[in-house]
Amino acid sequence: MSKIKIEGGYNLSGTIEISGSKNSVVALIPAAILCDEAVEISNVPNISDVDSLEEILLHLNAGIKRKEGTVIIDSSKIVNKEIPEEMSRKLRASYYFMSSLLGKYKHVEMYFPGGCSIGERPIDQTLKAYRSLGATVIEEENRYTITADELIGNKIYLDMPSVGATINAILVATKAKGITTIENAAKEPEIVNVATFLNNMGAMIRGAGTETITIEGVEYLHKAFHEVIPDRIEAGTYVIIGALLGDNLTIKKVIPSHIESLTSKLIEAGVDIKIKEDEILINAKDKYKAVNIKTQPYPGFPTDLQQPMIPFLTKCHGTSTVEETIYENRFQNIYDTNRMGANIIVKNNKIAKIKGVTPLHGKDVTATDLRGGASMLICGLIADGTTQIENINYILRGYDNICEKLSKVGAKIELI
Repeated sequence: MSKIKIEGGYNLSGTIEISGSKNSVVALIPAAILCDEAVEISNVPNISDVDSLEEILLHLNAGIKRKEGTVIIDSSKIVNKEIPEEMSRKLRASYYFMSSLLGKYKHVEMYFPGGCSIGERPIDQTLKAYRSLGATVIEEENRYTITADELIGNKIYLDMPSVGATINAILVATKAKGITTIENAAKEPEIVNVATFLNNMGAMIRGAGTETITIEGVEYLHKAFHEVIPDRIEAGTYVIIGALLGDNLTIKKVIPSHIESLTSKLIEAGVDIKIKEDEILINAKDKYKAVNIKTQPYPGFPTDLQQPMIPFLTKCHGTSTVEETIYENRFQNIYDTNRMGANIIVKNNKIAKIKGVTPLHGKDVTATDLRGGASMLICGLIADGTTQIENINYILRGYDNICEKLSKVGAKIELI
């Protein structure tokens, strides 16, 4: 496996363009198989999660063409068969196929999904949605067999506003008979993007982006063209990098309102940020003040940006507090961050105290998960000396051409 090598301490100038959203496209691709015609999805990021989804599509006999950020999916000859365990476990989003296949064929066999090891990630709320619509779920050693004579619209109340469960409920309800109402739904922009895609194909979904979503089931979905929204987590990651190293660094093709919880916190710390319609200009400053962060469902501070924020907080004067409320194992990156020179104490895997300012020094480190890997990459960019990151497959799962994008604006970073 390759590594990422970074020579730290270089300022960054120029423009970084944001790619399509990982968390959106990994749901859009499985959603496409609900259609019996070809659909075209543009602004698709070049990430390994898309490669893994393509592998599942080919296994199901779907037609797929990829070219220059565009994916065309033809599900007219799809075969509903069990998705092998090795495919399911490559990524969390594989379970969106479970909902699309159940919605389309009323039967699906699949293994428990994989993804990053950032804590317990049960799918009980998704299974609850299936049962609410009339499906029977049989679980045997992390393998699911789900069947329904008919899927009938019903009221689904989610115990927590889970993004995955909300999208899964939408997918399975799109072809159910009657009306389904999802209460306590997640509000993330990626959910709106998926609902818009389905509506473009003829679905009848209202309320996406609010806590109550209503789906009136339809029998047929037609071909459509759809564009993936910009990746707010990628954008946030580069904005954080800009706050540390930016010298007139511009982040383009971004929806600023999607990362307002981040930019407002950076402004509170003293970062020089200029926000325009679809771009953000950042200039790093010499002195920042400590801030406190608590992860919350959208529109609160995203858990996916908690780890990338840690390197920034090491450069803030005073003690910052980070409270992680979504996942219980999302401080795995702290061990290597402290090895590089940080002064961070974690309590009960829920709260981190970051004392700044502490200089960071290059080390050989490991990406423990996707966003933890991004955090280590940022540490390497601001550290003195050389940093090498192992397990970079995690990073490549979610960041499109990250080394190339950073190299173009002045970073000394390469795959080796």
